[in-house]
Amino acid sequence: MMAMILAAMISGILLFIPPIHGLADNGDFYRAMNSNGIYRLPTNYSQFLNYVIPKFGIYQYYNENSVPVFTSQAVIVKFAVFLNKLFYSKTIFDIRFLAIIYYVFFLGAIYLLTKSLVFPYRRIRSYVVALLIVFIFADSSFTLYFNSFFAEPGMYIVMLYSFSSILAISRDCYKKRWPMILLFFGSTLFLLTIKQQNAPLALTFSVVAVGLMFLPNFRARRFAIFAGIVALIFAGAFTYSKINKEFNNVNQYQSFTHGVLMETDDPGKKLSKAGVDSQYSLMRMQEYYPKTYDTVRPSSKYVEKHLINKTGMGWLIKYYIQNPKQFISLLNVSTQDIMVTQVKAVGNYTRNTGHKPKEHVKYFELYSTYVGTFFPNKYGFICLYAFGYTIVYAISCYLDFRKHRYQGVIRFLLVFGLVTIIIFIPIISVLAAGEADLAKHQFIVPITLDLTIILFISDILHHRLWNTVVEDGENDEE
Repeated sequence: MMAMILAAMISGILLFIPPIHGLADNGDFYRAMNSNGIYRLPTNYSQFLNYVIPKFGIYQYYNENSVPVFTSQAVIVKFAVFLNKLFYSKTIFDIRFLAIIYYVFFLGAIYLLTKSLVFPYRRIRSYVVALLIVFIFADSSFTLYFNSFFAEPGMYIVMLYSFSSILAISRDCYKKRWPMILLFFGSTLFLLTIKQQNAPLALTFSVVAVGLMFLPNFRARRFAIFAGIVALIFAGAFTYSKINKEFNNVNQYQSFTHGVLMETDDPGKKLSKAGVDSQYSLMRMQEYYPKTYDTVRPSSKYVEKHLINKTGMGWLIKYYIQNPKQFISLLNVSTQDIMVTQVKAVGNYTRNTGHKPKEHVKYFELYSTYVGTFFPNKYGFICLYAFGYTIVYAISCYLDFRKHRYQGVIRFLLVFGLVTIIIFIPIISVLAAGEADLAKHQFIVPITLDLTIILFISDILHHRLWNTVVEDGENDEE
């Protein structure tokens, strides 16, 4: 309760007390706005990147805009529009109605996360863990997203729920397990479908869900767990299949111009060797939607035929196998700022508040600033961290498995799932879009690293890193 109240105060001031704070539009807002009946007011077109826009228009007539990408975020936006029409206006949309939905669910996630990490203790060390949770997860670099149309706040919140529900099950926080099981599958399905690059996470969370098979006196419901795992895999496959051609072409083009052509001294020679015309080496660092004049238009049929159709995922994998040093260099680039969650390209203040364009908030961001500065920026360190972390929790898994206890097994499979995210998301990001938009493509990684850090600290403080059994004298609950 203390953690939730503190998080409510800290983030509430940031989001709802005028002048409000959030994230300005970098051009991606349209994906969540137009198809859900919201449009940018004419007076706001000059505020791209510079200032947070608090008010938008609501379509009054037929909305001809189709859904640009499949996403479960639409459910949140439509609900926000409904609340806005109910309590505020049917013609003007206030971004705070979207923020309040995220805010309420975020506070619930903080409550459940704290309980799952400290249960059943009620000692000073438990309050230390609660304060650390607020310090890490109420950081402004995360909560600023709530006043925006980015999909990241939904990802952030459901990731906390997914982690906390499994941990709560492993620690018997509640007498009945099925609500937490439903919460895990519900939040994970939402996570898989909120952004299309989350589709590969279906395999990760399927591994986590296998841990539920080890629950005692649960044989009759194991089929339901298996059905849930199948649903996760299906959701991942369905989300991936809904990637439209234009979106796929954008990513594939950027994986070439911001990946294949980067971190190499002689890209033309390597392209010729890989069966692609060396003239395309001139397209280094070019965007699919260029802001300036380009010799060849990236979206043209010529580029699609002679470049995009030739450089699919199979070609990319083969290319990087033949050029491993370049791939490792790209992975190191991807992890240089992996813990930097503050969006640098857009402003955090509204217009006419006396702040400069693109100015950033300095309020309650000590944790993100510290780890963003001092966290080791090599992919090799990420792998060593993941390996060491897995070994530590594998010991408790082995000890519990031998003694027919399920707690350590469920926790280990949760840890193993988190570790796969840490290792493989940078690889997938480089293959999918090279060095372009790394912060957004890897947003799930810093969240995962934060969860592994707080879990480790909590287990150390509560002396249950390798011993999941709570001794009689250690239970502080009444």
